[in-house]
Amino acid sequence: MSETARPRLGVAMVGYSFMGRAHSQAWRVAPRFFDLPMAPDMAVLVGRSADAANAAAEQLGWGGVETDWRRAIERDDVDLVDICTPGDTHAEIAQAALAAGKHVLVEKPMANSVAEAEAMVQAARQARAGGVRSMVGFTYRRVPAIQLARQLVEEGRIGEVRQVRAQYLQDWLADAEAPLSWRLDKDKAGSGALGDIGAHIVDLTQFITGQTFAGVSGMLETFVKERPVAESFSGLHGTAGTERGPVTVDDAALITARLSSGAPAILEATRYAWGRKNAMRIEISGTTGSLAFDFEDMNQLHLYDAADEPRTAGFRRILVTEPDHPYIEGWWPPGHGLGYEHGFVHQVVDLVGALAAGEDPAPSFEDGLHVQRVLDAVEKSSAEQSVYTEVPAPAGGGPAAH
Repeated sequence: MSETARPRLGVAMVGYSFMGRAHSQAWRVAPRFFDLPMAPDMAVLVGRSADAANAAAEQLGWGGVETDWRRAIERDDVDLVDICTPGDTHAEIAQAALAAGKHVLVEKPMANSVAEAEAMVQAARQARAGGVRSMVGFTYRRVPAIQLARQLVEEGRIGEVRQVRAQYLQDWLADAEAPLSWRLDKDKAGSGALGDIGAHIVDLTQFITGQTFAGVSGMLETFVKERPVAESFSGLHGTAGTERGPVTVDDAALITARLSSGAPAILEATRYAWGRKNAMRIEISGTTGSLAFDFEDMNQLHLYDAADEPRTAGFRRILVTEPDHPYIEGWWPPGHGLGYEHGFVHQVVDLVGALAAGEDPAPSFEDGLHVQRVLDAVEKSSAEQSVYTEVPAPAGGGPAAH
C-alpha cells in the first residue's frame, strides 16, 4: 500500500522524557518496518517549556510544539493523544481527549487511584459509541517471548496453571543518596515500586495465564524516608542538590495472591535489588510443565515438559527470533535479537491495526482499571495488615488476547 493511499493518523504526544522518547521512536519506526493500514503523522509534541519542547521535538522527530495539552487536543490535525506524563495528569488529559473525539494511548499505571481509573473507563465507554478508542501501554505484552508464552498456555502446553512466581527487580534507588524525582512523590506517581514496576507483573501474570487476580495480601516497605532533591534530571537518573525532601511512596512491594482459578501467585517488585537493572521475571508452573522468562534475556523463553524422559529432562531454551514467532516477520534474520524499544514499536503496530479495523485495542481501559484495583487492594492490605483483600472481578471477563 502506498503512503498516499493510507489514511493519516495525526498523533499528539504529551510529555517527552524517558517514556516520551521510547514512544517517539516507536511512532517513527513502526511504519518503516511494518505494513501499517494507517500512516502515523507525528504532528505535535506537548511540553510546559517551549524551549525544551522545541529541542525535544527536533531531536525526536515531531512536527510541531504546544505548551498546553488542551490546545493540542483542539487541533484538527490530531486524531490520537499519547499520554506520557506523570500519573497525576493521566485522568484529566485522557478524559478531555476522549470527549473531544480523539483516540487515547496512556502509559501505565493508568491512573493514581481507582476513582480516577473508573472515571476514565466511563469516558472511554461513552467515546467508544462514537468510534473513539483507548488503550493502556502495558508494553511488555508486546515482547515476542511473552506473546509466545501466552500462546503456549492457551494451547495447554503446561496443562492447568498451578502456581505463578513473578518478580520485577531494579537497583536505581538502592543508593540511599540517589536523588528525589516525581516517581518518589505519591501525589504525582500514586505509588512507588508497586505501581511503577509492580503493575507490569500484575498485568503480565493476568495476560499470560488468561486469568485475573481475585484477591491479594500485600506488604509495602519504604527503606529510605528522605533523599536529596534533584537539581536536574534525565530519565531515571538525576544530580543531587543540597536540599532534602521526603519519600512518600513504597520502595518495595511483596504480594501473595490468588488468581480467578484459585491458583496461588507470589509477586515481588523492588527498586532496591543491587545488581538487577531490569530483571522482570515470571515463572508459571502447570500440571504438565512450566514456562520461565527473564527480561534481561528477553529473546528467550524456557519451557519444561514433564512428559520428557527423566534421563534428558530439563528446561528447553527457545530462541524467540524465528519468522513465525510473534512480530518477528518485520525485523531481522533468526538469531538477531530484539531489544527494549521493540515492544513500543509492536504497541504502535497493534494499536494502529485495531484503529484501522474499528476494533478495541488491548489492553483496554477496563484492563487498566482492574490492575488499578489490584494495586489498591495491595495498598489496603499492607496498611491494614490484613491477610487477604478481595479484588472485584472485571466486568468484561479476563484479559484480552493482545
